[in-house]
Order: sequence, then C-alpha cells, then structure tokens
Amino acid sequence: MRHFGHIAPEVRQRLFHQEPCEFGADSSARLLSVALGATLYSPATRPRLADDIVKQTGRGVVSMVLCLEDSIGDEDVADAEENLVRQFTDLAAHDGMDLPLLFIRVRTAEQIPDLVRRLGPAARLLSGFVLPKFTEERGIPFLEALATAETASGRRLFAMPVLESPELLYRESRVETLEGISRAVDKYRERVLALRLGVTDFCSSYGLRRAPDMTAYDVQVVASVIADVVNMMGRADGTGFTVTGPVWEYFRVQERMFKPQLRRSPFLEGQAEELREALIEHAMDGLLREITLDQANGLQGKTCIHPSHVLPVHALSVVSHEEFSDAQDILRPERGGGGVLKSAYTNKMNEVKPHRAWAERTLLRAEVFGVANEDIGFVELLAAGIPE
Repeated sequence: MRHFGHIAPEVRQRLFHQEPCEFGADSSARLLSVALGATLYSPATRPRLADDIVKQTGRGVVSMVLCLEDSIGDEDVADAEENLVRQFTDLAAHDGMDLPLLFIRVRTAEQIPDLVRRLGPAARLLSGFVLPKFTEERGIPFLEALATAETASGRRLFAMPVLESPELLYRESRVETLEGISRAVDKYRERVLALRLGVTDFCSSYGLRRAPDMTAYDVQVVASVIADVVNMMGRADGTGFTVTGPVWEYFRVQERMFKPQLRRSPFLEGQAEELREALIEHAMDGLLREITLDQANGLQGKTCIHPSHVLPVHALSVVSHEEFSDAQDILRPERGGGGVLKSAYTNKMNEVKPHRAWAERTLLRAEVFGVANEDIGFVELLAAGIPE
C-alpha cells in the first residue's frame, strides 16, 4: 500500500516531486510508525465490518483500529468479539487484496491471546493491539500478553498504548506516571509502534468538551499534558517514540460561535472556494488548525473517528518542496561539521546541527507521504483525493 495510492498514477505524477513510497505490514517499525497517518477507528460491532474495511482502503485509509472498548457497550463485548473473528475470516478468504494495517483495541490483557487463537489463520491480517488506559501497572500485563500471542502466532504484533489515565492528567502524579510508562514501553520497545493520546478521557476528568471552534491546544489542562508527554516520550535522541495526535470529535457543525479560521487565499489561488466552504460547513477548519498544531508540537498522525478526517490529515502530512529542499541541504555529507546556510528559497536560516533532527524526521515523512511539487499546496492535495 501507499499514501495517495487510491488516486490515479497520472494525478500523483502531477502532484508529487517525490511520490510516497510503498510499504506493508512487514515494513520496519520506524517507517510504519510514521506511515500510520490518520488511524480510523470503527466499533467492532459493525455487521459489515469487512466490507467497510475494503471500502475505506479504496478511499486512502492505511491504518484502522477495530474497537472492543469505549465505542461499544459492556453487554456487546462477546458479540463484538465473535463478529471480529467472522469478519477477519471473510477478509482472509480474499487473497491478494490490499488492506490497511489492522489493530484491535481490547479491554483486558486476556483478550489478546484469546483473540489471536480464535482468529487462527486470519491472524495474519492483524498488525497488533491498542492498549487502553495505559500505565506501568496496568500496561505490563497487556505487553506480556502481546508477547505470548506473538510467540503463539509466529508473527510480529505491535502494541499502541493509549495514554489517557487520570494519573497522567493530574499534576501531582504526572511525572511519576510518565516515568512508569517510560519504563514499561522501553522494556518492550521493539513491540511498541506508537503512543496514542486519549484527549477525550483527559477532558472527561474535568467535565470538559472542546467545541468545534477550539483545538486541544486551546484547552490548557490538556495542552499541558500533551507538552509533558512529548517532552518525556517523544525526544529525538533515540529514546523517544512516535506520539500520535488526539481525536477530532466533530464531523458536522450545527451552529458556529466564532468566525471560520480557514483563510481564503490558499483556496482562491487554487480556485477551490467551493472546497473551502464545504470544509467550513463540516467543521474541518478546526481540524486543519489542530493538525497543524499537532505537527508543530511534535505529534505525527492522528486518531480519527470519521472517514472525512482522513484526507485532511494525509494532505497536511505531505512534505512541501521547500521543507524537502531545506532538509536535504542540512543533511548533505559536507555539512557534517555544522555551520549556517541560507535556504535555497532564500527566506530563512538553516543551522546544520540544531536543525539536523528536524531534517531527518522530515525526510522520513517525505519517504512515507511524498514531497509535493513546487506549485502544489494542501488545497490541491485535498481536492485530488476526494472521491468523485
């Protein structure tokens, strides 16, 4: 699979200076952690789940989480497990079909080896599990169960812990909780693909819910947790992990309190005013702003609960030609000694040593999401990816 693989090759050629690479479930963890992109969540109770997965693949989704936790009722867990096994079996019957990276969000550690056993040969379609309310104490049993299931199935299985517990939110216990989480995931580093942020649970602890005009970064108690998680868990010195952006809850706005935040100029230049109006109508301007802030704060990808959120996340993940040019200049072998140079776009300073980690991260994102042509912006990428 590849990002933007659902659009015609001739369109990709027009959009990209460097096209997104191909990858699969067996690719390196380093590449897959970035390639996750917009991870679409779906309740495991959906009766046509296999068809939904195939349909979303055709719309550019490359990672999905099938949820047995908060998205379904307690009384529905057993039926949802049976449905998952049945739907995976149906998918496995169609050899050669391109499918997203598939993860199951469980409630208990015991579900992990049990589900892998029940899936049987269809477990080959499974990339791993999402582990809820992760702390050191609660998380270790999940990671041990994952290791057991991996050995029994004979295939690589990844974990994606969700950081969402009150202990992480509360200031008096935050550092201790983060230190414990760090110990747990470091012990199982080769199995931890990414850390996910449960911002909805954070807000719940204070009876909060952000409006569609607000981002997670406007809710200060939440923003402070994101900053501390990235500070301790997202470092670029080789000790950090990929940390993914929080869920955007809205997919249609009924009444807008604040004026739209989506500037007209990029859309007028791209002759896409109609697209701008559609994005505003469906509360997407807030989503676009939050994605931009996610990236500025060191997060990659995003949890998504609606298919309409996927393309904006991916379009804004494409590396611009200017970013690519700067990153390449910084990482040239002859720059190994450091120094400062004017960017090829002559609009900024590139300082080789301080900007090296940014450049390395940018080139990895360029490999996964591609590099836009010099005259291509996110408007063109959005418009090209929308199904006709």
